[in-house]
Amino acid sequence: MNNDRILYLEGIHNFRDYGGYAVRDGSRFKTGLLYRSGQHLDATPGDLTVVSDLKLETVIDLRGDSERMHFPCARAEDFNAQILFAPGETADQNTNAPHIEAAATVTTAEQAREAMARLYKNMPFRPNLVAVLRLYFDALATRGGASLIHCLAGKDRTGFAVSLLHKLLGAHDDDIRADYLLTNVAGNIDKRIAAGANVIRGKYGEQIEDDAIRTLMSVDAEYIDNAFAAINESYGSAVTYAEELLHVTKPKLAKIEEHLLV
Repeated sequence: MNNDRILYLEGIHNFRDYGGYAVRDGSRFKTGLLYRSGQHLDATPGDLTVVSDLKLETVIDLRGDSERMHFPCARAEDFNAQILFAPGETADQNTNAPHIEAAATVTTAEQAREAMARLYKNMPFRPNLVAVLRLYFDALATRGGASLIHCLAGKDRTGFAVSLLHKLLGAHDDDIRADYLLTNVAGNIDKRIAAGANVIRGKYGEQIEDDAIRTLMSVDAEYIDNAFAAINESYGSAVTYAEELLHVTKPKLAKIEEHLLV
């Protein structure tokens, strides 16, 4: 797929600019400031040059301690961005990324879809993920320059964080879903799914069907809808959730708007 917001890299999956969307007051997100991706362990020298050229000032790493240990990110020699993360695990207690966690009890694609849909209902409330999300919104309010947010596959924790930012700043629900679903067509999909298959089958066995692997490595609108439905049930709205749990106060949100909207 040819899409001007996607950066087509060899070893970093799902790398793209998530700015540019219109918001309700007629403003829009700036481009060239907000990037998202998966992990960078397999980044090639060429990939690192592309990332270096983005002049990142902040990297928000949504992964847990074990993921950072097992999948250390490659960096260019001139890399000097501040890396933000919270100690502990941001996925389950067995240190699995969400799609790997969901794979534990599935064989078929339908079972995989149901497991992912369930998982998203508690994702907004995981304590260590909440801690990193607080750092994310603090950085957007206080730090200038370009930022990158990523997790392991760049689709679930990252997808939720990005969707939440879009929603808080007033992007249309259609654009929020479109950006979230872009994971399913961004970059070398087959290579990303194959990499996921190796990890998932290495952990749980060869009985997991190919379609189930593809489902686990993809996203569905139902997933992100479930996350926001759970937020609405507990807090009434995404704005209240962000204010009460993530400490995104109205002044902080105004600062984020000032930095990111044009």
